[in-house]
Formats: sequence, C-alpha cells, structure tokens
Amino acid sequence: MSATAPIEYTAVTSVRGPLLVIQDVAEVGWDEVAEVRLVSGEVRHGVVVDIDRDLAVVEVLEGTAGLRPGNVRVSFSGTPMQAPVGEAWLGRMCNGRGEPLDGGPPVVGSEWRPVAGRPINPWWRDPPRDPILTGLSAVDGLATLVRGQKLPIFSVGGLPHLELAAQIAAQATAGDEPFAVVFAALGISHADVDLVHDTLDARAAAGDLVLFVNTADDPLVERIVTPRLALTVAEHLAFDLGRHVLVVMADVTSYCEAVREVASVRGEVPSRRGYPGYLYSDLASIYERAGRIRDRAGSLTQVPVLTMPAGDITHPVPDLTGYITEGQLVLSTDLHTRGVYPPFDALSSLSRMMRLGAGPGRTRDDHLEIAGQIIALVAQARRIADLAEIVGADALSESEQRYLSFMAAFETDFVAQSRDEARPLEATLDRAWRAASLLPRRELTMVAPPFIDRHYVQSDDAAAGSER
Repeated sequence: MSATAPIEYTAVTSVRGPLLVIQDVAEVGWDEVAEVRLVSGEVRHGVVVDIDRDLAVVEVLEGTAGLRPGNVRVSFSGTPMQAPVGEAWLGRMCNGRGEPLDGGPPVVGSEWRPVAGRPINPWWRDPPRDPILTGLSAVDGLATLVRGQKLPIFSVGGLPHLELAAQIAAQATAGDEPFAVVFAALGISHADVDLVHDTLDARAAAGDLVLFVNTADDPLVERIVTPRLALTVAEHLAFDLGRHVLVVMADVTSYCEAVREVASVRGEVPSRRGYPGYLYSDLASIYERAGRIRDRAGSLTQVPVLTMPAGDITHPVPDLTGYITEGQLVLSTDLHTRGVYPPFDALSSLSRMMRLGAGPGRTRDDHLEIAGQIIALVAQARRIADLAEIVGADALSESEQRYLSFMAAFETDFVAQSRDEARPLEATLDRAWRAASLLPRRELTMVAPPFIDRHYVQSDDAAAGSER
C-alpha cells in the first residue's frame, strides 16, 4: 500500500528575515517540520512557529537567501522536529542541524526523538551527587562540578572562556563509570572552531565525544536548534544508555542574541534590552533538561558558557541564567591581565551542589573544610591587599604580610596551570594545604584539628609564627 504524498503549498505571501508566510494551509500545527523546495531542486528545512487560521509562519533553518514568493513549494510533515538517537553520534562532528561535517555518513539511529524535549518531571528527579572531575584545581577544589548539576561559566569578551570550556570538555571524567561529552558550539568563529576541534581531538578519537558546531555565519535559526539537538542526543546517552554525560554549550549569549533577532523579525513586543519576554522560560527549557532520574544510572550535567556584555552581571542573559542554574564560575579580567590561567575569581564563584559531590565518601575527607578555609583566607587577603594600596605594603604587620604571601601562592601555585594540564584531585588538595600552610595554624579556624595535624605543611618560617 503506497504512502500518501504530502500536500505542497505554493501560496507564499512574504519572505522576511528567516520567515516564510504561507496562506491557504490546512491541518498544520505548531512546531511541525516543513520542507521548502526551490525551483532549482534545492531543499531546505523549517519549523512552523505560528498559525493563524489558514496562514502558517515557517522559520527556515538554512535561511531564506534566494527565496521569493513564486519560486518555492512548501510541504508539512505532520510531526515536530526529530533527530535519531544512539551511540552512532559518538566520535562525530556535525553542524547545528545534525548534518556531518567530518566527511562521514549521515548519523542514523534505531529511534527518533523530538528535538524540543521537555524538562525532567520533578517527581522523578534524583538530587545531583558525586563529582565530575575536570583536572582544574580552581574548579575541582573550590567549586566542584556535581553529576546532574547546571554550573555556568560567566565571562567577558577577551577572556579565555572558550579555551577553558574546551579544556573542561577534554579532561572531564566520572572516574571508572561510563562517560561522554556533548559540546555545542553556538555562534563562534571559524578560528574558534579549529581551537575547539584541536583541543577535543583526543576525546573524539576515544569515541566519547559528540561535537555540534554552529558558526557565526551560520543561520540564526539553526543556532536556536543546536542546543536542543545536543541535549536530545545527550539525554538518550544518559537516561537510556546509562552514561554520565557532560554537555558544554558556548556561547549561550550568542544563542540569546539569535532568539532576540528572530523575535524582532516576528514582530514580538520586546522586553528588557530588546529580548523577548519569554527569554526566562526559553532558557529554562534548556537548562532544566539537566539532572538525574530516579532508578536510572546515568546523569546529564551542563556547563553553559556565557559572555556578559561590558562585564554586566545584571544583563538579562547572566541574570536569568543565575536564577535557573546552581552556581557560577566567574572569570576575572584582573587575573587574566596578570597572566593567570584560568583566571578564576574564587570569591565570585560558587557551586551550590558542592556538598553533594565532595567530601567524605566522594572525594577526600578534608575537601569541604579546606575549600571553605581557602575561600575565607582569600577574602581576608583581598581586604589586606586593598589596605596595602592605601597605606603601602611596608606599613603592614608581619601577619598581614603573610596573607599577601598566601595570596600570591594561591594564584600562582593553586589556581594557575597550563592549558593542557589535568591535575589530579589529590594534587589539588595538597596544593591548597601548601598555600594555607604559609599562615600560622591559628588562622585555620574552619578546619578540624585532626586534618590540620595530618595535612599542614610545617616549615621553619611557618613554625616561628604559629601558635599550637
């Protein structure tokens, strides 16, 4: 029995930006996939974004360049946008629509899933637990990434956030458990694509990486689809195949700019700084797909990267992201200027799930206490450094001078590391103790005495000023 051919519509009334308006349509619904065929035989793809009686508005993923009323035919599939899922994605590099960029065949799967997805039902959620170790001391030691967490990186233009995101993706591990990384590049330059590809080459060769690339000159509508496609693939790997999956998305600000531009073309009423009023729910529909599901082995963890225009943390993108996610890793312009990589701002950064992923039975017994102590010492050292700017370093007491020595050791020995160094957690915590041990024992008020006895690095200089 032959299948019924889809109805083709030719009554395209207008082409505006990425949108086509087709009239005289029937039985067409929201989010339905459309096929746009030119007279030349070229085929493009789109999604229905609005319906008004017999009018349908279609966003064309490949853009509308060369399209005009009278030279296109549009047919509708009757289903929302879907993608194949399965392990066939591992080791592949594709564009934002899932088409191969690595010269390989199209990705196929035994099952297809809607790309739009849906957040995890709160009833079935399990709390995040156990760490994902990144090999970066600043993250693993002070703001531990936990399986099932959403932990964004806040940065500004000119800082090495993409290099950091790629390094995290290249080095991250869940110990001996099955693990995979899905990297979604959103609106980045071709040079940055090369950087990400080179950094992740070894992981791709190992067969546990999926790379989706949407460059700055690719269509805006594709950029809106890319993170959803990446998460659809990741969800199947995590919740059906039992892997712990890390999804890195960079740059979410480029994604939000695409949402704003498309909303403007559609004539929607703008809200804060021109972004649509639904930006919060749009971001939530992406971020809330992270988590763990009860009685399932895998997890889906997100590290979205976003740049704050002019460093403004109250900008809608970081502001709304902060409401949805569970902490933030903030990069510092000052540290970057002084040549510290990664330029991690310890006092502005936070992992709200850290206590569920670090400490006894998960990392090392002293981890949480020494991490809290280091943050407190950094805060005090910052205050003393500000004082030194006013009165001069020579006017500081010996105890205050020790804090400045601690701060220098913290930045150069603990935070700083090379761009290809995967530092073990034991080495990270030992470096934290080495920096803290530049201060007398009496200053370590947040650590239990047995931990101090076990890990404090005694030196002649430290012994002279310490009070036992």
